[in-house]
Amino acid sequence: MECMEAFGVPRRIVAFVIPAGYSFNLDGSTLYLALASIFVAQAAGIHMTWPQQLVMVLTLMLTSKGVAGVPRAVLVVLLATSSTFRLPTEPIFVILGVDTLIDMARTSVNVTGNCLASAVIARWENELAVPTAD
Repeated sequence: MECMEAFGVPRRIVAFVIPAGYSFNLDGSTLYLALASIFVAQAAGIHMTWPQQLVMVLTLMLTSKGVAGVPRAVLVVLLATSSTFRLPTEPIFVILGVDTLIDMARTSVNVTGNCLASAVIARWENELAVPTAD
């Protein structure tokens, strides 16, 4: 949050957007869930149509809200979604082996998305301090 203030985003915008983003703007988690669920389907040899994939991604977008503060909660969401779409759970246990490494990338994408959202909101409100050339 201090880095965003140093970037030029006002404190009141940073203090609202970043904490709200950790509850609602989980880009990395949603992307991970979408790719992981497609991996589960492919590993099981199940062909999913585009409409099925779209419904699954929309479902994942809704069910992934609020998982940032709970370790391994993404795997629980993935297990629940797999059972909803009648996908097997065995490939999820393969993902479990590399989840710690993937978690670092997922967190990085979440943080980057929240910082970008702060800058966009500040720019939208015409409050982003743009450095001037002297």
